[in-house]
Formats: sequence, C-alpha cells, structure tokens
Amino acid sequence: MSAMRGARERARIEVTAAIKEEARRQLAAEGAAKLSLRAVARELGMVSSALYRYFPSRDDLLTALIVDAYDAVGAAAEAALAQQSARAAHPGRWGAVCLAVRTWALAHPHEYALIFGSPVPGYTAPMATVGPASRVGQALISVLRDAHRTNGLAVPRLTAGLRPEAERLAADVAPDLPPPVVAALIAAWAQLFGLISFEVFGQFNRIVEDRDAFFAHSAAGLAHSVGLIGGRMAGPGSRAAPAGDAAP
Repeated sequence: MSAMRGARERARIEVTAAIKEEARRQLAAEGAAKLSLRAVARELGMVSSALYRYFPSRDDLLTALIVDAYDAVGAAAEAALAQQSARAAHPGRWGAVCLAVRTWALAHPHEYALIFGSPVPGYTAPMATVGPASRVGQALISVLRDAHRTNGLAVPRLTAGLRPEAERLAADVAPDLPPPVVAALIAAWAQLFGLISFEVFGQFNRIVEDRDAFFAHSAAGLAHSVGLIGGRMAGPGSRAAPAGDAAP
C-alpha cells in the first residue's frame, strides 16, 4: 500500500511540474493576463476537470508560479551570499547579492516580469507569497546586520521629517538596525529592482552599452548609500573599485 501511495505521489509531483512548465511557456508567449487553465490542459492533453484537481483556479496556478519565482531569485541571492568568505568586505557581499538577482532576472525575464512587472488584472496575491518575496530583502538585511555588528556601517543622515517613518520601517523590517539605515535600505532595494527592471524590459536600449560596468557601479553606489564602508566591490568584467569611490 505504501508503495502505491509513493507511486501516486511521484506521479502527482510529475504532473504538477508539467503543468507549471507549460504555464511558464504560456507566460513567455502570451503574458500572465492571458494564462488559461483550459489552454494549459489542452496543450498537455488533459481534460480541464483533471487539471482542476491540481490547481482549482487560474489564481492558484499563478500563485504557485509566483512563489516559485520568488523562491528561485531568493535562493540565487542566498547562494551568492553563502559563497562569500566570512571575512569578505561587506560592500562586496552586498554586491554579490545584487549581481545574483540581476543574473537571475536576465536569465528568467518572463518569471521576473511575473513578480516585478505589471500587476495581473483581477489577481490579488495571497499571504503565501509574502515569505518568498522577502528572501532577497532578508539577504541584504543580513549583510547590514553583519556590518553593524562589526562596526562596518556608517549610519546615513536622516531628515527630521522622515524619522517617524524610518522608525516605523525599522520596527517592521529590522528592529536591530538603526532607523536611518532601514530607510536607506528600502530606498536602495527599490532602486536595485528599478535598475534591473530597466535592463530586463529594454529601457536601457541605445542608452547604456556597458551594462555590466554600469550595474557594478550602481550597486556600489547603493552599498555606499546604506552606509556600508570599507573593502572593494567588483562586477562581471569590470575592475574592482573602492565602494566609496563608486558612489553616485
């Protein structure tokens, strides 16, 4: 009996993976707004009622794809951070996370568009997406925590008018970090994905030619903006430069 259950479970895993793979193919061809369970079932040679046993609705399938994409980019960021030496300079560790996110996005533009592109009409992301969506941010926060603990963090300036909001952000996001650092982190996080989105969606076409060097310079500037000091930071195909020199 247990062997039969194991075989059924393996079959379910294989069918679920096939459904997701076909859905990703349709995302690339048609976009998330046109994703259809009936179309996925048709391409897989399944009747719609059979597919509904795996994903009861289009939104359930979208959520699964969104969680997978967030987990994939989060895992890339975490792996890049884990590969850094424990004694590596904090700006370099920050840069490794940023570069891993960019590399994943360029390799998976349609999945990136699903999670950082235009919202899908009629779809509201459930709480199940929150944890996976936070993984890149948590990797960046871990760099800042390590820097703060080892006196490698210079607290950025903060205007008096922003302090209440910075304190609220810090309480919600990282209570162990100074509020000005958390406010700067939120801004840097938004700018990081803005840089990547401009590249993925073609906004840099005929504007930025050496995108590796441009990204490395920009990521170093973001490291500087959140208060990371010391060490050197490099990008693919570019010469390492002091993080402070790379600030905009």
